[in-house]
Amino acid sequence: MEAVEERICDQPVLKLLRAMLRAGVMEDGQVRREAAGTAQGGVISPVMCNVYLHRLDRGWDDRDGILARYADDLIVMCWSRSQAEAALERLAVLLAVLGLEPKAAKTRIVHLEEGGGGFDFLGFHHRLVLSRGLNGKKRTAFLARWPADKAMQHARDRIRELTGRRRLLLPPEAIAQDVNAFLRGWAGYFRYGHSARRLSKIRQYARMRLALFISKRHRRSRNFGWYVMLNGTPRELGLVSLYGITVAPRAGKPWRERPNAGGERRR
Repeated sequence: MEAVEERICDQPVLKLLRAMLRAGVMEDGQVRREAAGTAQGGVISPVMCNVYLHRLDRGWDDRDGILARYADDLIVMCWSRSQAEAALERLAVLLAVLGLEPKAAKTRIVHLEEGGGGFDFLGFHHRLVLSRGLNGKKRTAFLARWPADKAMQHARDRIRELTGRRRLLLPPEAIAQDVNAFLRGWAGYFRYGHSARRLSKIRQYARMRLALFISKRHRRSRNFGWYVMLNGTPRELGLVSLYGITVAPRAGKPWRERPNAGGERRR
């Protein structure tokens, strides 16, 4: 609340925020109120997190590295390992002032190099790779990104849930619509970068799960499920295609501007 009061003096707004922070959560019919912080999953948690961690942004000096933060996830980009180690120490000091500390299991220094490892940030895996150098062109190193392993597993788990045995009473067309809704949202987030191969894997997994659902619903073989998928109308129950939707910059080239429907330029 002290951080909020640095910018807001409207007492009704401050009173409302205090009431929301003191509301607590109900578990098994019992209301539990924490002494500090916001309830996990509360509607104001993301906003209050950014308000609180804005002090970290203000205290950071770009000479320690370039800080990129989204809520409580952050990375610092540095030129050398010594700078990275100094940045980690500086980060620990600034967080300690706020009563926080980096999570040891998720905090590490990564050296981006050709053929080396990468790091996960906001669901994407980032890694330095070499372009293929087709038609005699020189191979160029660039930072590629695609859905991280954890994001891939989350997608499979969600599709498995949507096509699970407990939903066998629903028609396959309804299941396909639910899967489509998930795929559109998931692919809409991961469409940027070099994600085509992994998007293809998720769609193939969705096809397999739908075929399996049909076979279980009709108590027939898996081949029957594939037959219905491939020969029904609409084909594959109208499962959305994820091919050709990724937007990847060429290696060593800036993002190309494309005209949108209104004729304006965009990146």
